[in-house]
Amino acid sequence: MCLAIPARIVARPEPDRAVVELGGVRKDISLALVDNVDVGDYVIVHVGYALQRLDTAEAERTLAALAAIGAEALEASP
Repeated sequence: MCLAIPARIVARPEPDRAVVELGGVRKDISLALVDNVDVGDYVIVHVGYALQRLDTAEAERTLAALAAIGAEALEASP
């Protein structure tokens, strides 16, 4: 199974590149597939590529849901 996740752009070192941050981890990604994104925007990231720009409220809801799933998994493990 593959998972694309929302991440916030924290830097734009080159026109078609960005640095995103998720959970304190920063990663360099390609912006070749999206237009009109800037620092502070959320994008959906999959295998090093931004696939689309995402509304901030939607990104925050998705990240909260993923965090809740992770917390439940930790509680359920022996």
